[in-house]
Amino acid sequence: MKSKDIIEQWKKDEAAIFKGWDFSYIKDRIIEEEPPWDYKNLAKKLVEKSSVVLDVATGGGEIFSSFAPFSKRAVAIEGYMPNVAVAKKRLEPLGVEVLEANEVDILPFADEEFDLVLNRHGGLRLQEIFRVLKRGGFFLTQQVGGDNLFDLLTEFGAKPKWQDNVLSVVQKKMTDIGFEILRSEEWKGKIIFKDVGAVVYFLKAIPWAVDNFSVDTHLIYLEKLQEKLEQKGRLEFTYARFFIFAKKK
Repeated sequence: MKSKDIIEQWKKDEAAIFKGWDFSYIKDRIIEEEPPWDYKNLAKKLVEKSSVVLDVATGGGEIFSSFAPFSKRAVAIEGYMPNVAVAKKRLEPLGVEVLEANEVDILPFADEEFDLVLNRHGGLRLQEIFRVLKRGGFFLTQQVGGDNLFDLLTEFGAKPKWQDNVLSVVQKKMTDIGFEILRSEEWKGKIIFKDVGAVVYFLKAIPWAVDNFSVDTHLIYLEKLQEKLEQKGRLEFTYARFFIFAKKK
């Protein structure tokens, strides 16, 4: 493929629609390792035992919907407006109340309203999560580590923005406000891109990673990645994840 044709493909990938938290557009163009724990299985078992559940930063409801049926009351919040409509369409038929709310703001709920709070890859306002949890209630979160994709960001002259979002720091904050940590673990794994266009789509979907990213503004970096791809046959970068399962004492 000629250079001009490659750039045209990158621009098509840049313009491709991204809705909710659905990366199916590039599912055959990336290989992702998974953490050794199973967040979905852990969360589903907790949902089955809980009566009033909150899912924080639900995205398009892709993960939370897989935990249905819900027993008494289920609520999901999402702060990114385009995702709210997607989440409502997916979750409301399952009986879930979907609200537009930013997870790092004051949560629009009463004290001790939920017996389970879930948070997969959302922002953490721990005092608020603690406040809305009933005593004896549980909190399960899987987080993107503060050094996630540091090697990919380096390729674009960028740095991780939330470097203190690591297990040791978050866990201490939680114990300081009254959580009992029942289980925690951290992990690093690989994401492999089979072509540079998949990187383009990926970075457009997570705009906080590389500020003002576009094919035009970051063309020189993309061309360097293309050279690496042609030399090595693939582009490999590092995921960082951790999870915490905790109880409100």
